[in-house]
Amino acid sequence: MADQFYGLTDTGKERKNNEDTFIAQATVGSKFIIACVIDGVGGYSGGEIAAELAREAILQRLSKPAGEIIPIMIDCFNQANQKILDEKSRVKEHDSMACVATLALVDIERNQFYYAHIGDTRLYLLRDNSLIKISHDQSFVGFLEESRRITEEEAMTHPKRNEINKALGFEANLAKDSDYIETGQSPFLPGDMLLLCSDGLTDMVTSSDIAAIITPDGSSLKDKCYQLINAANTKGGKDNITVVLVKNDKQALKHDATMPAANQKKNELPIAADTVIAHTPITQHDNTELMPQKSKGITVALLAFLALIFLGGNIWQYRQNKQTTTVVAKAVTPMGSKPQSALEIKLQNAIDGLKGNLLILTDTVFSSPISISRAMLIKRDTLFIKAKGKVEMVADSGYNGAAFNLAQQCKLVMLDSLTIKNFKTGIIAYNNALLLKNVKFDNCSVAVQNLFAIPGNKFISGSLQAFKADSLPVAYKQK
Repeated sequence: MADQFYGLTDTGKERKNNEDTFIAQATVGSKFIIACVIDGVGGYSGGEIAAELAREAILQRLSKPAGEIIPIMIDCFNQANQKILDEKSRVKEHDSMACVATLALVDIERNQFYYAHIGDTRLYLLRDNSLIKISHDQSFVGFLEESRRITEEEAMTHPKRNEINKALGFEANLAKDSDYIETGQSPFLPGDMLLLCSDGLTDMVTSSDIAAIITPDGSSLKDKCYQLINAANTKGGKDNITVVLVKNDKQALKHDATMPAANQKKNELPIAADTVIAHTPITQHDNTELMPQKSKGITVALLAFLALIFLGGNIWQYRQNKQTTTVVAKAVTPMGSKPQSALEIKLQNAIDGLKGNLLILTDTVFSSPISISRAMLIKRDTLFIKAKGKVEMVADSGYNGAAFNLAQQCKLVMLDSLTIKNFKTGIIAYNNALLLKNVKFDNCSVAVQNLFAIPGNKFISGSLQAFKADSLPVAYKQK
C-alpha cells in the first residue's frame, strides 16, 4: 500500500497544545484503510483527552470487526461517545470536554469507501480535478454556507464559525436521533483521492487552494499533507491543523459508453447518499471480516421482483429515450411537438460539452425557471451539477417525462441545490449512481425512479438504499 494513505497533524501558530489527532493505517489484513480525523472541541477543558479517547475507542472497535460496515462505524462513534461521557462523570474538570470526528473506511479492492461523521471536521472527494465536499458541517455557520446565505470566505471569518451543535460527548444516547451521525458510502474509483481534515485547515485555506495543492500528480501524499499544513500556517495557523489523504492508486479506468451491464466490475457496490441507519451497537464477533452492507435472507421472490423491475425499467427506458433528444446548437423540433426553450437547449449543451466533471449553474445565467420539454440526458461516467442561487427546472405543459434521465453507464452523478417542479417523474437513474444534496422536488408524482441492471445467471446480494429528507428548507440569498 505504498503511498496510498498518509496523515499529519500540527499545533499551528497560536495554540500551545494540540487537541487534534488522526488515524491513517491499514486493517483486516490490509484489505481496508482506516482514515480518521478527530478534533477536540476548542476552548473546552479536556478536548485533547476527548480526542484521544475517541481514537482509542475507534481502533479498539475496528481491531475485531464483524458484520456490516456502516453499523460498525456507527458503533465506533457510540463507544467513543460512551468513553468520553464516562471520563466526564469521573473527572469534574473534564465535564465540558467533547470532540468532533470524521471516519472513513476505504475498500480499495472493491473501489468503495464508507464514512461516518459528527461535527465540523470534513471529508472531501477529489475526482478528475474536481474537489467535492461529501460531509456536512453540523454547525450554524456550516448551514449558512451550504444554504448559500454566506460565501465560503465569509464562513471562514464568521465570528461563530467554531460553534457546533453535534459532537461526541454532547449527548448520552446518540441512537435517539437517527440523523445525529451522518453516514454514507460511495464509489472510490482508480485515481480518486479522499481528504479528511480539521477546521484548522478549512478556516484558513479555501477549497480552490486545497484542490490546487492536492491535484498535481508529481508529489507524494506525504508532501501534499505538509503543503496543506504549511498553507494553513502561512495564512495564520490560528488552530490545530490535521489532514489525512487516501488515494486509489490503481490505473484510472477508461469506461466504454456501450459496455453492457454484465461486463461491469462485479465488485463495484451501489452508492448510498446520506444513508440513515439505527444506531444499534454491534456486539457479535463471529466473523473476522468487514462486510459490505447487504440485505438478509434474499429469496427467490425478491429475485423475481428485481427481474420485474429490470424488465419494466427497460420498457420505461425505451419509451423515455423516444422522448429524449441529444440537443445541438440548433435543435431539431419533432413534428407536432413544442420547440425547446433557449434555457433548455443551453443546459443540455452545457452537460454535453462540459470538459471536466463539475457544472455550475447560476441564477444569473438561468434567470427564470428552465422549462423542460425533453429529459436532460446524462451519458457521462461522472458529473457534478451544482446550482448557485435559485435554479428551478419546471415541466412544460403536457410533458410527462422526467427532468433528468441518467444512462446506464453513469457511475456517479451528483445534483446539488436544484429545484425540480411539476414532473411526473423527477429523475430516472440506474444502479444507485445518483447522489442528491439539497435537491427539492415540488409537485412531482415520483421524485426518483431508480432502476437496476441485474446481470443474468449471477447470485445477487445487496440492498435498496433510501434518500433522507433534511428538516431545514433551502434558503437562497437574495441579490
